[in-house]
Amino acid sequence: MGKTELALQWALEKNAEIVSCDSLLVYQGMNIGTAKPTSAQLRRVPHHMIDVVAVDQRFSVKAYVDAAKEAVASIFARDKQVLVTGGSGFYLKAFFAPVVDSIAAPPKIVDEVAYIAETAGLAGLLHKLAELNPAGLGELDVQNPRRVTKALERCLASKRTLLELKAEFAQQVSPFAHYEKRVCLLHRSPERLWRRICERVEAMFAAGLLDEVRGLLQAGIERNPSAAAAIGYCETIDFIKKGDTDLDALKERIAINTRRLVAKQRKGFRNHLQTEQICDLDCAESPTLFI
Repeated sequence: MGKTELALQWALEKNAEIVSCDSLLVYQGMNIGTAKPTSAQLRRVPHHMIDVVAVDQRFSVKAYVDAAKEAVASIFARDKQVLVTGGSGFYLKAFFAPVVDSIAAPPKIVDEVAYIAETAGLAGLLHKLAELNPAGLGELDVQNPRRVTKALERCLASKRTLLELKAEFAQQVSPFAHYEKRVCLLHRSPERLWRRICERVEAMFAAGLLDEVRGLLQAGIERNPSAAAAIGYCETIDFIKKGDTDLDALKERIAINTRRLVAKQRKGFRNHLQTEQICDLDCAESPTLFI
């Protein structure tokens, strides 16, 4: 049994609705490459945080948290349970700890930082950031251009250092702190997981991933860096734009990159989630969540 079917069964048994915390399911049109629930599955159980925004529009973690809070409150107001499924790191973390603050960089600052990035690259961003942070950059991942860009925008907008912002952020309360939560981690053996990844990649192309990506290019997916960089999509975009013809090599790249992402996610979940149950999807018997 797969995780989608398991989630549907649990939701039906427990009178629950599903809240997705997948950072790609929010985008309209990204269906095949994300294994988005089918229309039949969506009819079986109400889902939230799916197809929220057009693929050429950015969707921030703050926007996710705000919408998810409304979804969770509305589900409980209908006297139903909530099942959160998925595994996008920051989105999932939002259910257990604060992940965003109220600082929003105005367009002028966003443009200023973008100009520095365009003319001086990552080194230029770090130089400017160091000028504003004489006490150091803390735990900032200085090799990640997106994190560095966001950090500089926040410092310029707030007129505070990263260390000051971190201290203020530590005083915040999780947006879902008042809800009781139970965590189940789904598990597969590495061998079975690799086999399913390869099968999934084959199924994606059989279902028309190439045509889906061509349509998304026309819809402006490249205006949304987060969507365009998603595994399965970034490789296929590159394949199409280069006029490549080696489909087997493309499938292999996607499968390998997927396996790397899954390994990173599994490590993150084990280290940062207080798991109450591990559900073995390789079990011969039908797995059960929280009897």
